[in-house]
Amino acid sequence: MYIKFLPNEYVLHYRKGKLIESGAGLSFYFINKSTAAAVIPVSGMDADFIYQVKTADFQSVTVQGQLAYRIIDCDRIANLMNFTVNLKTKVYYDDPLKKLSKRIINIADVMVKRRIEMIDLKTAVQSNHKLAGEILEEFGGVDELNALGVQVTGFSILSISAGNETHRALEAKTREAILKESDDALYERRNASIEQERKVKENELNTEISVEEKKKQIRETEISTKRMLMEKENELKKIEVSAEAERKKIIINAEIAAEQIRIDAEIELERKRKELAELRLENAKKDADAEAYRLSAIMEAYNKLSAEVLVALATLNMEPEKMIAGAFEKLAASGANIGTLNITPDLLESLTTR
Repeated sequence: MYIKFLPNEYVLHYRKGKLIESGAGLSFYFINKSTAAAVIPVSGMDADFIYQVKTADFQSVTVQGQLAYRIIDCDRIANLMNFTVNLKTKVYYDDPLKKLSKRIINIADVMVKRRIEMIDLKTAVQSNHKLAGEILEEFGGVDELNALGVQVTGFSILSISAGNETHRALEAKTREAILKESDDALYERRNASIEQERKVKENELNTEISVEEKKKQIRETEISTKRMLMEKENELKKIEVSAEAERKKIIINAEIAAEQIRIDAEIELERKRKELAELRLENAKKDADAEAYRLSAIMEAYNKLSAEVLVALATLNMEPEKMIAGAFEKLAASGANIGTLNITPDLLESLTTR
């Protein structure tokens, strides 16, 4: 046959009375006659409790709460308690979890009684959270649980309540105290109302005084601000006037400097023009002297030549038209000495065509 356990179940697998394997969530095949298994839950478990306890002033109270525990040493508790299960039904042969919860509840009962028996009823009714914390801390040093391999992970007391008659007596006492506190509160409220009214009037008067003081301060501040503004405006006007004068002064100085630069430039230009004119005059004189020297040399050379040579030189490069014109001019000058002059039409035509 085959069986499989959950991951939160620690299994000790025995065959013929010998442990062959152990661990959480085992699964295996088995023969029912020769196989046994102890199954120990490793997840957290809860247990509820209700205790009847007497306080130090001999009053009965009911303590109701819950504790949480878990098994941390499975091998140890398996040797001390019977966790064997029917492999066919997975049901415990003995009810170990119920016995374990009962044992832990009894230990907690002893702890709760020991503490509540040392305090009075009123303190006990109001100390459930404190008692729960102290008892949970004490569970860590319980040798019996340590020997079993069990750890208590949580302990809470939901309520600590007295009997009906005692509860009514507490309510009556508390109710009377509350009524007295209510009356005292009424008187105090009336006195406080009167005192508050007086304070309100004083506050109103102080407020009016403070308002007038604030108004006075505001007026003084406004006057001071206006005075300051006027002073600042006067200073700004002075600064503007000074800046305008300085600006005009700078403009005038700039204009004077520009005019002086213009005059200096014109003077320098005239000087340059004068130098240029003198240079041109000097160059013209040199050119005239050179031309006069050239003409003088030419005239001196011409003076040494005869009239016929000069005429020949003059007509050397002369155009034919000009030469013919010169010939006609000589003929006209000596016309009285000429008897007959024949000019052919071809000559005239050639002259007029050119």
